[in-house]
Amino acid sequence: MSKNFDELVAVMARLRAPGGCPWDREQTYESLAPYLLEEAFESFDAIQDATEGKPENLREELGDLLLQIIFHSQIAEEAGDFTIEEVCATITRKMILRHPHVFGDKKFDTASDVLQNWDELKKSERAVTKTDETVKDSILEDVPLAFPALIEANKLTRKAAKVGFDWENKEQIFDKLREETEELKEAISVDENIEEEIGDLLFVVVNLARKLDVEPETALKKTNRKFRRRFKFIEIELKKRGKNLESSNLGEMDALWNEAKKDL
Repeated sequence: MSKNFDELVAVMARLRAPGGCPWDREQTYESLAPYLLEEAFESFDAIQDATEGKPENLREELGDLLLQIIFHSQIAEEAGDFTIEEVCATITRKMILRHPHVFGDKKFDTASDVLQNWDELKKSERAVTKTDETVKDSILEDVPLAFPALIEANKLTRKAAKVGFDWENKEQIFDKLREETEELKEAISVDENIEEEIGDLLFVVVNLARKLDVEPETALKKTNRKFRRRFKFIEIELKKRGKNLESSNLGEMDALWNEAKKDL
């Protein structure tokens, strides 16, 4: 493992060195940011492939994601900011400190207890590292603004729920869903605040998912995959008939959609 990792680090250093790759040499933290996000999402997709018996896709995507980490670390080393060794050392220390029940003498009975201790340790770490005393502490501070909206909403509401800011049960959330649906209908009727009401409705759906222990991002991703499979079925069947999407009607596509639902 160490040999392969060290070789990858050396390859990146060579690409960035004088006489290396012109494209790699001109990259910066900022220019690479979109690629880091892209590789993270591709790894996310590949997780589903792995659960369906195709782990090689996940292996490849994790490699691409690892390359981004090494790429950023190489840029950082050249700038005198930090090295890949420091990146590894920092996360190693963090994992040891946040698992006192494994590397220390703490005892926890449940996974829930472990997560609670993890959150408490994160809070204490933030208190130590915070340098701007004018910034008010908030339990929401460590939820990145760059998160995709569904993930951000889920993280925000989970943190709020931990301190009691939450519906008591899922029935109350269903009531809120009906309320937000009516508000959206009203907004549509007067053609005002439609975007805001759509956002409110989605936010409540995320809360319902959280209450049911469902990750909304994962749930919607799976639905998107299902839609892709079924719509592709429509395209294939139409092609067999010598037709395409443009030359078919909604009734024909609906019939094929219902057929696809039986197996896909």
